[in-house]
Amino acid sequence: MPDLFVGVDVGGTSVKCALSGPDGKVFHEGSIPTESHEGPEAVLKRIGDYVTFLTNDIGGRPAALGMGLPGLVDAHKGISRYLPNMTTHWRDVPAAAILGRQLGCEVRLLNDVRMATYGELIYGLGKPVNTMVFIAIGTGIGGGIVIDNKLRLGPLGAAGELGHQTIDPTGPLCGCGNHGCLETLASGTALAAEGIRLMLVGMAPALHDAVDGDPGKVTVEVMGAVAEQDEPVKQAIQHAAFYIAIGVANVVVAIHPELVVIGGGVAKLGDLLLGPIRHDVRARVGRLFPVDDIRIENSQLGSKAGVLGAIALAIHGLPA
Repeated sequence: MPDLFVGVDVGGTSVKCALSGPDGKVFHEGSIPTESHEGPEAVLKRIGDYVTFLTNDIGGRPAALGMGLPGLVDAHKGISRYLPNMTTHWRDVPAAAILGRQLGCEVRLLNDVRMATYGELIYGLGKPVNTMVFIAIGTGIGGGIVIDNKLRLGPLGAAGELGHQTIDPTGPLCGCGNHGCLETLASGTALAAEGIRLMLVGMAPALHDAVDGDPGKVTVEVMGAVAEQDEPVKQAIQHAAFYIAIGVANVVVAIHPELVVIGGGVAKLGDLLLGPIRHDVRARVGRLFPVDDIRIENSQLGSKAGVLGAIALAIHGLPA
């Protein structure tokens, strides 16, 4: 049997796993709950047990495993430095070594959004381009940067934290300690919070009806569904797009990418989000240099960008 390569995408609630051959084509996949409250050692052991179950199911052993973690990762040393949404925050956990010992193969780590960027580069819209920016907009906002067809990581693997650009220095306090990060203004969390506010003050009746008045049911997806009925909800989405466009324009003037890919759950808003972003980026940058050749698109891989990036990481290793 040819070598097996394993991709693992660790999220706050679930862990996605996929198996491929050297060609990167996934032929087996599944998921398990993260259960981060159990602590990093227990989570890693359960990941190892699940990978063993998947590989035994097809009668093989992994040649290498790539894994994305949601936070600060020292990609070159295989150590998680700080995962803000995981219990105990996984401070200085040698995750690659722990999992590698259990599975008997090399394990490579990367931040989850940089990994999704890698997936989009190798298997998605990034295949034909040399310079690309990936922005994942979900609970938070993360990013990745590709220059000369290579994912650029920096000394730790932290380069590309585009969600922590300062957009409004007097804005809300971010979990990173800064004020007015893009993440505080335009993440799915921030947008849903504004939807809840609009509903509670009586300015979003269609949203109220869609969730039976339950704030816990307000999501970006529901907001998108009622945006044409609730003008304030539509304006809230456009306001988030306004902030995202500032962040995109900042990166565009820095590296002039051929392609900007928007991923994450908020990207499901489609043209309701992308339309204003494209318009505002042109307005902000168009007088500096032509921007008609800069494509701003939704991710081709969608929710699979992360696990496919992990497969690419397992097969190709970290970018040189």
